[in-house]
Amino acid sequence: MTSEGTAVAGPAAGASGGRRSRRGADVPALVESARNGDARAVARLISLVEDASPALREVAAALSPHTGHAQVLGLTGAPGVGKSTTTTALVRALRTAGKRVGVLAVDPSSPFSGGALLGDRVRMQDHAGDSGVFIRSMASRGHLGGLAWATPQALRVLDAAGCDVVLIETVGVGQSELEIASLADTTLVLVAPGMGDGIQAAKAGILEVADVFVVNKADRDGADQTVRDLRYMLSLGGRHSEAGHWRPPICKTVASRDTDNGVDGVLSRIDQHREWLESSGELHRRRSERAAREIEAIALAALRERMGDVHGSAALGALADQVVAGATDPYRAADELVAQL
Repeated sequence: MTSEGTAVAGPAAGASGGRRSRRGADVPALVESARNGDARAVARLISLVEDASPALREVAAALSPHTGHAQVLGLTGAPGVGKSTTTTALVRALRTAGKRVGVLAVDPSSPFSGGALLGDRVRMQDHAGDSGVFIRSMASRGHLGGLAWATPQALRVLDAAGCDVVLIETVGVGQSELEIASLADTTLVLVAPGMGDGIQAAKAGILEVADVFVVNKADRDGADQTVRDLRYMLSLGGRHSEAGHWRPPICKTVASRDTDNGVDGVLSRIDQHREWLESSGELHRRRSERAAREIEAIALAALRERMGDVHGSAALGALADQVVAGATDPYRAADELVAQL
């Protein structure tokens, strides 16, 4: 892939004229170009996904035979723990190992344009000229859980384009970004000294979603205490205490432009987790669950669209009148409405 892919800002550029030109996109040619490493084709396919293009189903069908090979790493944590800096350090280490890397960085949405606020991407310019790295910012567009609604399909694009590893960095909203655990093969939860004690970590639910804990900024005071807090909370039980289950290791790092101390150790733990996933059958289970969630989301979106067609219809109005009159209840009315769909 060429470095041009890093310059694509995402949905903020989705003007109506751009959407019109993409409706006539030659999807098979785009997929073939993306598989040959053309960053422009990769970017265009992701734009088709983000814009919910009429060609979306054709894109999904063309990509499907070429997916399932990339290792998916999720990075989450509160704002300020160094997710973007750690992502950059991980990309640097993975490239040293000769792997092609894709990065999906989910940013908050601008309240004015609806596009991604690209402040974090400024920190990733170290890889802007690397043909083996594709970086894409995606606007959350109000979607909760720390991801954008189009993230799963964008992941498929990068997978089909030949990325060995895809890193997904969540928006950094705090206690609600747990959706990443259902999308990633391995979830890294980043914490930092002074960002909250172990009780706060348990409240946020991160003990349940983490496969690897990364205590970043470990050169600061309080890093050892943060490690002890995490170990104590893990000792209290939960799914990680079940027999045969993976127990999340805790790694200390100092990820910055000047040093990547501890990053190799994190990659080693990721490799160990990958081995456990494969040997235990957990990898297949997680990916099957991921596909099930994706199918469910698509089906619900289609149902909502059809529901929109009947909103305000005579049938819905008649059912609403029956509920008001006490002739039926909302559940029975809903069942009747769904049956009519």
